[in-house]
Parts: sequence; C-alpha cells; structure tokens
Amino acid sequence: MNLSPAPFHQFADGREHPAEAYWLRSDDDVRLRVAMWRAKDADATVLLFPGRTEYVEKYAPVAEVLVQNGLAVMAIDWRGQGMADRLQDDPRPGHIDEFVQYQLDVVAMIEAAAALELPEPWHLLAHSMGGSIGLAALLNGMPVETATFSAPMWGINHAPMPRGVAIGISRLAARLGRGGRAAFGTGGDGTYVLDEPFRNNMLTGNAEAWGRMIHEADAWPELTLGGASYRWVNQALAESQRLAAEPSPDIPMLVTLGSRELIVSASAIRARAAEWPGCDLLELEGGHHEVMFEIPDLQARFYEAFLSHVRHGQDHRHGVASGA
Repeated sequence: MNLSPAPFHQFADGREHPAEAYWLRSDDDVRLRVAMWRAKDADATVLLFPGRTEYVEKYAPVAEVLVQNGLAVMAIDWRGQGMADRLQDDPRPGHIDEFVQYQLDVVAMIEAAAALELPEPWHLLAHSMGGSIGLAALLNGMPVETATFSAPMWGINHAPMPRGVAIGISRLAARLGRGGRAAFGTGGDGTYVLDEPFRNNMLTGNAEAWGRMIHEADAWPELTLGGASYRWVNQALAESQRLAAEPSPDIPMLVTLGSRELIVSASAIRARAAEWPGCDLLELEGGHHEVMFEIPDLQARFYEAFLSHVRHGQDHRHGVASGA
C-alpha cells in the first residue's frame, strides 16, 4: 500500500484532535484521500463512510467524540468528491459511472487501515450514500465487528417524481450524452449549505452545526460538490433495487432514522431493519437527515446508542457478558 501525506484543512481555532491525512490509489488508479484520528490506548477503530457531497473535514467533530471514547477513526473522500479525483472535466456534479466502483475505494481504505496498523476490531459507521456503499461492502465480506447506519441510502425519496419517471429521465439524459450533467432538482452547480436557508434545510435542526457547514463551504470551496449527475441518479436507483433483493448479512446492526427524513427512503430503512436479525432501529423524533450534526439531545442519543452497540459487539467477541 503506497501512502503519502495529504493536506487536511482545520480552522485555526479548532479544538478537535488533529488528523493525519494520506493519499492512496484504488486498483483502477483513482486518487483517494483518507483522514485518520488516533486515540490514546484505542482498542478499536471506526471506519467512517461519508455521504454524497461530503468530505473528511466535515467529520472532525464526530471523530473528536469517538476519540474521547477510546476509538480510532478513519474516514474517506470517495472518488468524485472531497479532494479525491473528480471523474469528469466539470468537477461540480456528483458523478459515478458504475456504483460498484465505490467498492474499489472500500478495498483501498481497508488496505490503508491495515498498513497504518489501526487497532482491531474495526466497526463500520456509514451515513446516507455511505450506507449504500457500506451494505454492499458487508455483503462482500468487509471485516468489521459491527455496523451502524445513519439514514442509509437504501432507497431515495424522489417524491413528488415517481421512481419510474426518475429512472426514465436519467436514462434519456444518458442517451442524449448528458449523463454527466447535474440532474434536475438535485442542486445544479451550487453548494447546498450556501444556497439553502437554514429554516428550509433538510439536513439538521442544529443552527450551530449548520453554521459550521457554511463556514467550511466558504473557507474550502474546493471540497464542495453540486447536484448529482443523471448517471449517478440512475446508478443509485439501480443499486438500491439490487441491495433490496439481497439478504441481510449476519452482523450486529444499528440504524437511525429521523422523523423529518426527506432525502432517503424511510420505508426502505424500516423494511431492511425488520428483516435484519439482531438489528436495533433508533427512530428519532424531530431528527433530520444528519443525526451526527443534529441538536445536542439527538446527538447524545445517537452517541449513547452507537457506543453501546460497539462495546456490546466487542464484549460478545471476547465472550464477556454485557448489560448493554
């Protein structure tokens, strides 16, 4: 595994533990970036899969909480976003040719975690699009002890446009040679947190967290991403349909869903949770799409459930009775 130092942006007044960042390359030669936060005497590692449009710097506050609880953390910039290679000449649309290509990023991340000797066991924490990538990775045998999903993209809330219409439009755009353009209704070339007022946003009810997102987007515009390309939409819908037909892996799973979820399909999450043995579904009244950046009370409920889930999984691994 060839790793080289990469930049990591941090505010001058930031209180979080500093991250180590590295460049790495996937097997198809796409340059990716990972960030790693080490914890003193850590006895496990969280592999953090961000969502669409996100970048590793966004998760510095999350990593801080986990590091304070004795967990090392590694997060990734997926291909096509953050500081990873963009996949077409226009860097603004979030684009992918085939969703399976994200699995090459997962393999590179696992190899990097091993090369950097991050403590085992490893635990998956995946948000939104990362939840789709994460479920596929688990089905491929990803070596983690537990899995936690925050509003996973196991289906997309494309209301008021019916799913069939969305698929048809994305296919037509591809045939017309416009598959790489931002799909109608996904945000165009803009940056969501800069274009949308807080009162209308679908991500969080936490004004402080929203302000930090604005500060990041304003300070580091090269990390941001616009709307999803027609090709990405087509591939995301196809992947959601494929995953829905797959059985759930035999691994302890926690999944969170906010009552104000408007981006991913709540019904798809509940359907998967209902048939996943050993699943805990944490439904959060008043929660939006991003529970890790929600109001303090909802954040606290998430972290309590997540840390209990991780420790409970490790206790079982070592044959220790747990009351979690």
